[in-house]
Amino acid sequence: MESFQPFKFCFRSAVRRRLATGRSPSSQAARGFSVWEEQPLPENGSPSRAGHKEVSRLRSDSHLDGAENGEADQPNIKPLLAGKPNRDRMRQIRYADRRKLPAKSAPASGEEFWNLRNDDFSKKKGQSQQKSLSVVRTKGSEFLFGIAPCSLALARSKRDFFRLFLKSGSTSSRPVMEEFSRQAEARGIPVQLVPQKVLNGLCKGGVHQGVCLEATPLHPILWQQELEGAASEGSQLLWLALEEILDPMNLGAVLRSAHFLGVDGIVMSQRNSCPLTPVVSKASAGAMEVLDVFGTDNLQSFLQAKSEQGWDIVGTVGHCETQNDIPVESCLDFHWMKPTVLLLGNEGYGLSPETRSLCRRMLSIFPGRALPPGIESLNVSVAAGILLHSLCSQRIKAT
Repeated sequence: MESFQPFKFCFRSAVRRRLATGRSPSSQAARGFSVWEEQPLPENGSPSRAGHKEVSRLRSDSHLDGAENGEADQPNIKPLLAGKPNRDRMRQIRYADRRKLPAKSAPASGEEFWNLRNDDFSKKKGQSQQKSLSVVRTKGSEFLFGIAPCSLALARSKRDFFRLFLKSGSTSSRPVMEEFSRQAEARGIPVQLVPQKVLNGLCKGGVHQGVCLEATPLHPILWQQELEGAASEGSQLLWLALEEILDPMNLGAVLRSAHFLGVDGIVMSQRNSCPLTPVVSKASAGAMEVLDVFGTDNLQSFLQAKSEQGWDIVGTVGHCETQNDIPVESCLDFHWMKPTVLLLGNEGYGLSPETRSLCRRMLSIFPGRALPPGIESLNVSVAAGILLHSLCSQRIKAT
């Protein structure tokens, strides 16, 4: 029965304190109020009387402290305990002082990084740098890039030139760059030393090798029948006809192989075909600047005219394709002793039906093994090199 007295005292004290402060049990539970921690047992006297006096004194102290600190209406702050200071009381005092400090508002998401970025990279600084690195292009011009295309373009003079751009720094003293400067000065072409970023922008990320040349575009020569005389019987002439090749890298590689192997002439369809761009000149290693490339809007009309002059019209086809009424043979078995036009078609579907109908025979490259679907054919530029080498080597032996 004596052990029950402390629990009875605590229960009565909690009830009296709840009635005195006017708070509900739910609010005490929410703020973590514990009667066992805040109400020590009295050393002398009966528990009931000590509890009554202690509750009254705590009630008066809590009202005074709340009035002085202005926190009587704050439900989350515990009332300070009366009596000598102890560790719990000092902890409550420090907690009450912290509640008076203004809360620091966290910066908005990304705000600090945005301000830092604006400070380090201002808009005015970026605009001024962009203006200083930009080059105003002359109306109707384009930028050749690469040592071989620019050098051969200056040597052949098929274009009109405006400016020569060389990379600034140690590379400008190289013998190649000094030779470019001498050629430009001899022709009255202004030379500008610019950073690498400017050259990258002029050639749109191409491999410029430190040289860019602003010049007029190069277009195919319009083919006319009177420009080409009828070939005599027995003479070996080889022309290359290109129908709707779209990839500039393929076109440049075909032009390079044709120039290297000794093709006599090149004609290409102007509609649905890649134009003679600086990318084509770079892919051809400058061969586009040397060759005379003819263009026509009606490739069938050109082939018909050559056929009437006694030329042999030879098409190309994949090894697995069959042609109705047109013989197909390997390029290694084909022998020719008269002027010939070799046809190369589009990367995707090859020659058009109208062009195929004008061919007398079809050449193909047979593989050396069984191939799965999807890789049973060659790239058009690779096939052009093999076919032209097979034909041109026969002409060399015949002479």
